[in-house]
Amino acid sequence: MSANFEAKKVVVQEILEKLKAAKSVVLVDYNKLTVAEVSALRNKCRESGCEYKVYKNTLVRKAMNDLGFKDFDADLNGPTAVAFGSDETNAAKVMVAAAKDYEDKIIIKSAFVDNAYVDKAGVKALASMPSREELVAKMLGSMQAPVSNFVGVLNNLVAGIVRVLHAVAEQKG
Repeated sequence: MSANFEAKKVVVQEILEKLKAAKSVVLVDYNKLTVAEVSALRNKCRESGCEYKVYKNTLVRKAMNDLGFKDFDADLNGPTAVAFGSDETNAAKVMVAAAKDYEDKIIIKSAFVDNAYVDKAGVKALASMPSREELVAKMLGSMQAPVSNFVGVLNNLVAGIVRVLHAVAEQKG
């Protein structure tokens, strides 16, 4: 076997590991970006907790096929960059924002979230969703609200009773 073949096997293994570790993966066409814009996009990705990489389409296709996903074969044509996200929404948010910032320079192709193929419209929907942490915080807040309201009602009830008793005491005293 040639050294080139062995090098490709190593890269496919690296892609497989990143696919397994990532909560979401977004594929984009980055054809018209300048080097400075790509560097800025990599920095935005890093800040939001995702990783922006460019691999050969054949190697990404091989890794996806090894995982049993053939839905991405059509999207892995032309210049393709891959954003590996640490949660279900951050890679989609960064890439959709970049598509807006760099008009017609970045085109969303598809995504891989929860072991499923997500089309372009799905990626945009993912980008508009709050992150997992935000959803948990909202849920906890909504669960805590009735308890807080109940405590407030009890507090007002006790305060009302104290005011009435104080008024009665002043009348008799």
